[in-house]
Parts: sequence; C-alpha cells; structure tokens
Amino acid sequence: MPKSANSMTTATDNPDQSKTRQLQLAMRLSLAAGFFMLIAKALACGITGSAAILADAAESVVHVVAVSFAAYSLWFSRRPPDATHHYGHDKIAFFSAGVEGAMIVLAAAYIGYESILRLIAGPKLENLGIGALLILVAGCINGILGGYLVWIGKKHGSLILEADGRHVLTDCLTSVGVLVGLGLTILTGWARLDPVVAILIALQILWMGSKLLRQSIGGLMDEVDPNTQAQIRQLVTQMTSEAGVEFHGLRQRNAGDKTWVEFHLLFPKDTSLETAHSLATKIEERIQQDSAMKTEVISHLETLEDHREVHSYGHFERFDE
Repeated sequence: MPKSANSMTTATDNPDQSKTRQLQLAMRLSLAAGFFMLIAKALACGITGSAAILADAAESVVHVVAVSFAAYSLWFSRRPPDATHHYGHDKIAFFSAGVEGAMIVLAAAYIGYESILRLIAGPKLENLGIGALLILVAGCINGILGGYLVWIGKKHGSLILEADGRHVLTDCLTSVGVLVGLGLTILTGWARLDPVVAILIALQILWMGSKLLRQSIGGLMDEVDPNTQAQIRQLVTQMTSEAGVEFHGLRQRNAGDKTWVEFHLLFPKDTSLETAHSLATKIEERIQQDSAMKTEVISHLETLEDHREVHSYGHFERFDE
C-alpha cells in the first residue's frame, strides 16, 4: 500500500508455480483428449452414416478448436500487468468463454440443419453396434475429463478451465444421447429416429452454448455476483466493526482469475495517517486471506466527519445497501 490516501495490496507478487503447472497439465489433457475424441467419432460417423454420431463428431470439432483457443487464453491470462495492461490480462477468460459458447451455438445450428436434411431424405445406417461402442468409450473418457477440468477450474478460480470442463461434460451428455438414440434405433428398426435424436442433441448443446455466452457477457460487463458481494460485505463489516471504523462504497468485480475489491474506510478526524494506514493494511490482508479465490484489495482512507462534503456521496450510496 503506497503512502497516500489510496492503498493497494496484492495476495502474492509471484505466480504460484504449482497452480500454473496444474492448470497447464489440465489444458494439455483436454487438448489431447479432444483430438482423440474427434478421431474416434469421425471414424464412428464414417462407418455408420448416423446423423446422431455426426452431431457428436461436429461438437468434438468445436471442442478441439475451442480448447486450442482456451490454451492460448490460459497462457495469456498468466502474463503479469504491463505498461498497456495495468490490471493484468485475466479478463481474456471471459472472451475465451464467449468464443467457446459462440462456437457451440454454431455447431448446434449445423447439426440441426444436417439432421433435418437427413430426416427428410431418409437416413441410411449400418454398423451401428461398432459405432455405439466407439461413442461409449469416448463418452466415458469425456465424463472423467470434464469432471476433472471443472474441479481444477473451481479450485484455482480459472474460468477458462471451468468453461472448458463444462464443454467437455456437454460433449459427454451428447454422447449419452447418441447412445440412447442408437440403442432405440437398433431395437425398433426405425431409422428416422436417428436424425430426430440428433435434432434433440442440437437443442441441448444450443442451450449450453447460450449459457456460456451469457456468462461471458456478464463478466465483460463486470456484472456483480450477489453471493460473492454478500460474502465480501460480511467480511468487511466484521473487520471494520472489530477495528472500530466505518466503511462505504464497497465494490467488487471478477477479472476472471481474481476478484478486485474496493471500498472507503472512514476514520475519526484526529486519527494519524500512520495509524489509519496500518489498520487499512491489516483489513486488506485479512480479506485476501479469507477470500475463496485470489483477491486484490484497494482501500481509500477518509475522515468520518466530512467525507460527504469532499466527494459526491450519492455515487457510492448505490453500493452501500
């Protein structure tokens, strides 16, 4: 925290090497698995002619492209602040999630289009048993991998990995739907059931893609998470109450890999700058220690008696409820 009315502390000056290695390993696994899934599903599609398997394979194409971009985004987000990006590069996580969501939506449109054409023309299916086996293997691998990616993403506060994990889980659910469709097609002998299942799959991944787009837009627009805001407010209220001071103007935003927190601390007019500075630093450090994810805190020191007069208080009243 500098020797001025504005103070700032950082949870860590150097990136956690263990965390970085885990994130990079998870991303490499996702990319390698994506290529394997694509090959397996393309083979299954080629030998069966199934629209449902085509839908699954198309989703895997999207996954490989999206993971490649996500891997770049993960590397870019770890770069430290520089002369042109004072707050770091973490927000690329929301852009990455948006790209992935947009590609899922495009894949859903393509799957729906192809499925409708095959439904009208009448599908020609063969070797469904072998195709189903390949999809089963791919689905099991995706289920395990997706759960792992979401867990690592949440553990380290990485939106990029969490979004990728949810995409992989979507791919797994898609495979489950394909298997159900293929099973029913084999049992009933009704070939048109295959493109119907593919259309349902397209609608399901369209819903998932729209959720990723919504999350991306919210992050880029600094939309406040009510739960995070309530937790931070409770912590700041507790700390200031114990210290015998007041606060206002509490704001927070998610930068992707970390949370930024800002607030004003109100001290009695006769408080020395040294005392106020020391207490503010303790409050900031406590917030960082008790936060679930990496946090950077900025506090502004003011005198309690005349803080309403020295700035436009109405601007901050909106955040103090």
